[in-house]
Amino acid sequence: MQNSGVILTDTGIRQRLAAILAADAAGYSRLMAGDERATLAALDSAREVFKSRIEANQGRVIDTAGDSVLAVFETASGAVTSALEIQNALAVSQAATPEERRMRFRIGIHLGDLIEKADGTVYGDGVNIAARLQALADAGGITVSGMVRDAVRNRIAASFADLGEQTVKNIAAPLRVFRIALGAAAAQMPSAAPALALPDKPSIAVLPFANLSGDPEQEYFADGITEDIITDISRISGLLVIARNSSFTFKKQNVDIKDVGRKLGVRHVLEGSVRKAGMKVRINVQLIDAETGGHVWAERYDRDLEDIFAVQDEVTRRVVDALKVNLTRSEEVRREDRGKVNPEAYDYLIRGRACLVQFTAEGALEGRAMLERALAIDPQLAPAYATLAILNCTEYVNGWNNPGADHLERALELARKAHNANEFEPASHLALAAALTWLGRQDDAERAARRAIELDPNLAQAHGVLGNILDFSGQHEKAIGLFEQAMRLDPQFDLWMQACGRAQFALERFDEAEATFKRRLIRMPRSDVTRAYLASLYGHTGRHEEARQMWRELMEINPKYSLEHMRRVMPYRSSTALDRFFNGLRKAGLTP
Repeated sequence: MQNSGVILTDTGIRQRLAAILAADAAGYSRLMAGDERATLAALDSAREVFKSRIEANQGRVIDTAGDSVLAVFETASGAVTSALEIQNALAVSQAATPEERRMRFRIGIHLGDLIEKADGTVYGDGVNIAARLQALADAGGITVSGMVRDAVRNRIAASFADLGEQTVKNIAAPLRVFRIALGAAAAQMPSAAPALALPDKPSIAVLPFANLSGDPEQEYFADGITEDIITDISRISGLLVIARNSSFTFKKQNVDIKDVGRKLGVRHVLEGSVRKAGMKVRINVQLIDAETGGHVWAERYDRDLEDIFAVQDEVTRRVVDALKVNLTRSEEVRREDRGKVNPEAYDYLIRGRACLVQFTAEGALEGRAMLERALAIDPQLAPAYATLAILNCTEYVNGWNNPGADHLERALELARKAHNANEFEPASHLALAAALTWLGRQDDAERAARRAIELDPNLAQAHGVLGNILDFSGQHEKAIGLFEQAMRLDPQFDLWMQACGRAQFALERFDEAEATFKRRLIRMPRSDVTRAYLASLYGHTGRHEEARQMWRELMEINPKYSLEHMRRVMPYRSSTALDRFFNGLRKAGLTP
């Protein structure tokens, strides 16, 4: 096991190695002198971009004093990815702003020691160096230390210009400094990926609805309403609908609708707001043409909470009518009145889903409690059973919360209860497919997954689960096609990248697999399993030192990573693919 490099003193002060990002607005005083109100508004907007991209890359904002931002990351790749996404997002959001009024930030990144107090305050040479690097950056640019460049080279799609050794204030030794060539690098980052081609049918993304309840604690409710509207619209076969994971990457961002359409490959965007007061809810919705930015329609709904399903159905019908989509006969039948919902059970349901989205062991425990409360109130709430079943599968696969020997059998039982409560609920069949997959019953799982897709053609998870089923059955080529479809429906999500790389690896298409795994690390810098596969891949391709370095990183991220657990849970019909994985590690000297 590798030492984590963290020193904890009796006073609670931690000394550790971290990536530090320091940013500062260029020409801030000039902007304030010209238009104070507009400058403060632009600064608030920029801070939201910083916060969202930093947190999305597993970083933490430490300070936002004045016009500056200070953040720390566990990995250098997370810090660099965040900086690239921030500069690109800020450039896009200010494209229409006059040149002299644009707020540009200088960003510096260093990998070094910092001291962290119990209250979260950080200081030390690492922080000072990041600040000095920031001062060396161009307005709208990024400079990094040699340590950062060495740590991310070959992992981040970025080009570095060597600025040589620089002497900076209060730092004894000269620093080797590199400038990231944004023109070359940003174009390869996920946030600046080439525009996705529009499909040959109407397409839509639903952005996270704003919470206007006046209570930040109600954020989960606005998110839950958004998620349910996405789910409802996605059941229409005549539409391409972007999945929740990708839509929510734009949460709390000051977005350009045209940019959203380009990134997600859709012609229309639905956005709105939710205001909850007691047992009443007001939902404002507007449909926007992503090519022109023009409004197609807008509507306000004032309802009792128990009628929330009716609101979702009305929104879906308005979208279908506006985009001139014809429903099939079976879709018409399934859209018949779904009745009222128990508001308290519904509230626990969306709280439980919000916990599961955290993708942590702690979130799973809290989510279980919420979902069980929902079912105690409404024993016929099919989505709650389905979500509980998927939660059980997630705990089993990740080894969270000491899953018992019967964890998957319990998942299957819950999935069947979901099916019995509502056989037309796609999540019921998805839950069945997931439970049967990990139980190794791939033929039954395939039937369930295909039924989920039949009921919800835009359900990215169902395409991905079916891909897993075929991959575990040895049909790796067909699996890749399904993973690609899942990624088209969920282009900002990273999980199906890992699965696709795994299938490419099984086919010994190592160049393709390496590229896919590296793309995944850009999205998920702290992934342990992706590093495990890259280490094996490097073992097969004779790059043994790179394999060992990848394994060292993996153990720093997750010292409890278990190859034995992986061997136990992966339900391959044949051992060939799993043997290939272990053989690669063995070649690099990483297994007995």
